[in-house]
Amino acid sequence: MNERLLPTAVVGSYSVPEWLERVATDYFQRRISADTLHQIQDVAIKAAVKDQELAGIDVITDGELRRDNMVDHFAVRLAGVEIDRRQKAYYFDYYEAVVRHALPHAPIGLTAEFQFVRRLTDHEVKFCVTGPHTLAKRLRDEWYHDERAFARDLAGVLNAELRALVASGATFLQIDEPYLSGYPDDVDWVVDVWNRLLDGVEARTGLHICYGNRYGKPSWEGSYRYLFPRILDVKVDQLLLEFARKGTDDLVLFHEFPNQFELGMGVVDVKDDRVETPAEIAGRIRRGLEIVPAERLWLNPDCGLRHLAPDVAFAKLQALAQGAALVREELGGRRAEES
Repeated sequence: MNERLLPTAVVGSYSVPEWLERVATDYFQRRISADTLHQIQDVAIKAAVKDQELAGIDVITDGELRRDNMVDHFAVRLAGVEIDRRQKAYYFDYYEAVVRHALPHAPIGLTAEFQFVRRLTDHEVKFCVTGPHTLAKRLRDEWYHDERAFARDLAGVLNAELRALVASGATFLQIDEPYLSGYPDDVDWVVDVWNRLLDGVEARTGLHICYGNRYGKPSWEGSYRYLFPRILDVKVDQLLLEFARKGTDDLVLFHEFPNQFELGMGVVDVKDDRVETPAEIAGRIRRGLEIVPAERLWLNPDCGLRHLAPDVAFAKLQALAQGAALVREELGGRRAEES
């Protein structure tokens, strides 16, 4: 596990270059084979890993560059989900995915994706999985007729996959639940679903809750206050929340509701093409340190970087690493004086 003070990480996705979008569209329009697409995705992932390393990021991902979106990548792998693959012609389209029978507990097949990126780097790797709440909102249910029961069965299937990922060497798994902010009342029941999802998963676990990031725009607005105090019951190690775009007012919730979570603090705005300076990012980090101890503070962008241009995404990650270095240096000097 990464033991560096104020470790930096990406949330999940990295910038999708235009050429990769075009190649994926060629695949959906039956102009290239799946094998050709996978080979090109391998190249894109290698480049994304190298970019994160060169930018100075501590904990990296595969950039989610095999995923045309965070729902379809799972829908096509979940046994029991019906999809007409002729429906989709463009990279950013969604399938119409339908569940007409109880979901069988069958492997999803994510371990090979994890093992591929694990072989590419000496850095710690984080692997991200779309959560059962978001999947339940996006898949059309014609069997359960009960959203909680549907989400609970999804959690059971995903739990087996998380355990398989740990068995294959994964040490940090992140659950992505962007839809919760659009349905805040669901927090009353979804915590129990998450605990089913995370049961017996022996790794660091993170839960990312944002306000959506479709084409670089938020889907919802509001405050994270709706999460508390119910979120305190979730058996997760780290909460990853956005603070750069929204501002840092919600940090007070970590003071009002004492907890032992690590905070993955969003200090880079992914919905703005302007590249923040390291000093700006350091200022946001210092605000976080007023509430959360340095030993429990992680630093990342607000959300994934997929909708930013490659040069902007790389520059923002460089600024993140440099801003973190500024604050680490300050903390190091302060602790030396105290000792």
